[in-house]
Amino acid sequence: MWRPGFPFVERKGAVLHGRRRAFCIYSVHHRGTYERPGLVLGLAPGGATRGAAYRVAEEAWPEVYAYLREREQPTETYVEAWREVRLDGGARTPALVFLSDKGHSQWAGDLTLERQAALIHGAVGLSGRNEDYLTDLVEHLRAEGVRDEGMERLLRLVETG
Repeated sequence: MWRPGFPFVERKGAVLHGRRRAFCIYSVHHRGTYERPGLVLGLAPGGATRGAAYRVAEEAWPEVYAYLREREQPTETYVEAWREVRLDGGARTPALVFLSDKGHSQWAGDLTLERQAALIHGAVGLSGRNEDYLTDLVEHLRAEGVRDEGMERLLRLVETG
């Protein structure tokens, strides 16, 4: 949401209904290893998620799509899908999303906050510390005007070790 990593024409706040933001994916690549997995976010079934939608120029789409596949699918943890999102202002548009695959071996499911904190605390992968990923998430959500009490509580648990 806060680090697209690709060129875009426009960015708007958006809501995806039917999926919620959750630390439900074991990370064995970006924020952990096979020996010491961490956790990363996924779009788990249920609820709604506030995020951002990016409009990409048609001529840039093949390169952007290849980049997203490489970044988001190193272990094929997600299911790519087109889902309707509601943009700020009320318009609706289809958007490419990466949904959590409950059938994948990295699916962590609904873990308690305490278990999530234990997995996040101390995990490190190719993209850095798992704790930094959580901290960045909470800080960027706050900057977007989104207060996610569950993520705030999780961060407090991780910080107190």
